[in-house]
Amino acid sequence: MNLFDLTGKVAIVTGSSRGIGKAIAERLAEQGAKVVISSRKAGPCEEVAASINVAHPGAAIAVPANISTKEDLQRLVDETRKAFGQIDILVCNAASNPYYGPMEGISDDQFRKILDNNIVSNHWLIQMVAPEMRARKEGSIVVISSIGGLRGTPIIGAYAISKAADMQLARNLAHEFGPDNVRVNCIAPGLVKTDFAKALWDTPQAETRSSQAIPLRRLGEPDDIAGAAVYLASRAGAWMTGQVMVVDGGNTI
Repeated sequence: MNLFDLTGKVAIVTGSSRGIGKAIAERLAEQGAKVVISSRKAGPCEEVAASINVAHPGAAIAVPANISTKEDLQRLVDETRKAFGQIDILVCNAASNPYYGPMEGISDDQFRKILDNNIVSNHWLIQMVAPEMRARKEGSIVVISSIGGLRGTPIIGAYAISKAADMQLARNLAHEFGPDNVRVNCIAPGLVKTDFAKALWDTPQAETRSSQAIPLRRLGEPDDIAGAAVYLASRAGAWMTGQVMVVDGGNTI
């Protein structure tokens, strides 16, 4: 048995039109899964799905959805079931961070948006897919958190709070769903070279400065996180639940 084989499995990956989410969707498809590409804008989703389908015909569809809208998330789930019949893997990757600076300056609207998009939307989506997984006695849910949720920060405080909450969400749900063989885990990336974190690495000087404290002396690439997601989604991770897998080049050690 290939422990990483995902043939016959169906995965939803939110925020998968670029960056970490895109890499995860591509690698899941490479292992045989059907994947649903989703983010707010239809065009980028369709481009990623088309690219995957070139390499793996029929493996991907695009279903744009705004994670802040419960109706959009339900449509994402419904369209996935219509296309592929079921949902075996959920990767909650989409997130927001509209504020950068000390928490004393954050507005109520900004704080609520971070909590709603980074915690509540994950809760909604998991509620929508977990019942069928539990009924089949099999499923994997992966929430993309952040090492920001493991330590204090003077500049992305609300975001870090939301990512710490995601870790606890995974622990709670792992207890609830475990008897039905549905696993719930988090991945906590360090600084990865994506558009989401571009301000921290978009010049050679900034990249060098950001990587100096990392034992491996480099920033992460999306595939560094995608490999962890494949592990958690597959038979290889069958005895792992309720955990936070830190993938940060050693930054937090």
